[in-house]
Amino acid sequence: MTVTAGSAADYADIHHAYPPRSAVISWIMFDWAAQPYFTLITTFVFAPYFATFVATTPAEGQSLWGFATAAAGIMIALASPVLGAIADASGRRKPWIAAFGVLLVIGSSLMWIGRPGDASVIPPLLMAYAVATIGVEFATVFNNAMMPSLVPPEKIGRLSGTGWATGYIGGILSLILVLGFLAASPETGRTLFGFAPLFGLDPVTHEGDRITGPLTGIWFVIFVLPMFLLTPDFPAKLPVRAAVREGLSELRTTLGELPKHRSMTAFLLANMIYTDGLVSLFAFGGIYAAGTFGWHTIQIGTFGILLAIAGTLGAWIGGKLDDRLGPKFVIAASMIVLLSAIVMILMVDKDSIMFVKVAPPVPGGGLFAAPAEKAYLLLGCLIGGAGGPLQAASRTLLIRMAPRDRIAQFFGLFALTGKVTSFVGPLLVGIVTAITASQKAGMSVLVLFFLAGLLLLSRVRE
Repeated sequence: MTVTAGSAADYADIHHAYPPRSAVISWIMFDWAAQPYFTLITTFVFAPYFATFVATTPAEGQSLWGFATAAAGIMIALASPVLGAIADASGRRKPWIAAFGVLLVIGSSLMWIGRPGDASVIPPLLMAYAVATIGVEFATVFNNAMMPSLVPPEKIGRLSGTGWATGYIGGILSLILVLGFLAASPETGRTLFGFAPLFGLDPVTHEGDRITGPLTGIWFVIFVLPMFLLTPDFPAKLPVRAAVREGLSELRTTLGELPKHRSMTAFLLANMIYTDGLVSLFAFGGIYAAGTFGWHTIQIGTFGILLAIAGTLGAWIGGKLDDRLGPKFVIAASMIVLLSAIVMILMVDKDSIMFVKVAPPVPGGGLFAAPAEKAYLLLGCLIGGAGGPLQAASRTLLIRMAPRDRIAQFFGLFALTGKVTSFVGPLLVGIVTAITASQKAGMSVLVLFFLAGLLLLSRVRE
């Protein structure tokens, strides 16, 4: 399909001509391509590995990872709305996705340098992590902005939920690949499937954990190609220099008008707060498990597979509920589940559940054999099952509320509110953890984020 004038969304509305199914499926593949970064790097493999084996202590690792996440969040917050406004004025999305995809590939590939016990690699390693995070988040902003041109408005919720579910499946497969064939236990030298690691990866120096960085970059390059080849882009409207001027002018106008739109303002503020809590929860969930139960890559990775399965199911069901009951309902229900799960997690320790003493994990006791580990696993699945619908329904609600001709700009504001305080959650977790030397105390601050998000969401009218 070739669009020659106006935005692709307007063209589709006027002519009732949406692109073929192959274009929609190719767009969905972006989530598949990008998800291993969040699954392998920020949540289940590399972040816990960094906290456990690269940093001096898990608490120090959680603190340093939080500071690096905060630094990347500040950069994303400052630039997202500006870039979104420029993209709306220029009309094109793919060049931006390609440029920031390069940052993702470079930053994640450099994580290979994270050797265990080598303090000298910590600064460049955290810098590479920040660069990759900036790349994947900005690429996602512009990919999201393509959604209104792909399907009719009544199918946006299903498209968003399917995208998240597909991403989770990609994350599951990438985890299975790492755990089954690449990352081995230093004690046994064998992977989860009982194999010696492929390519001669050394378990003692944790090369199976470190390879997740380059693997993430290769995975993204391969699976993002269908989107570039088969999904139609918005038409080019203005040269880059003119687009910068017009985009900045439109951004000033939008920000000036925003206080008049109370529901949109309330939603963006709610998104700012609950996204900060969700990002922090996913960023530190694996690190917290590593410190509390002594889990290593195989345990945390298996935990991640189960969470991703729960997330896939949750996102798929959430997409259907989104179209039937509305995205606001899905967002609120997801936050209630997350809030309950966090409170319960804070009452689980390796030798107690809700202050009742239980048998602690023992070496060689089997995978998730202890009662507290089982409880943490169940609560983690609740978090995974609620996290996908929360994120998918949030971008659906933004699409339903934003003007079509400024969709990338509003996705920029959406990313801004998702990132402008995204450093606050990790920063607070890092500070409280550093002061108290307690991972549990650091995680407890996340309760406040979901309470505040629910309060603000109550003021949103779809």
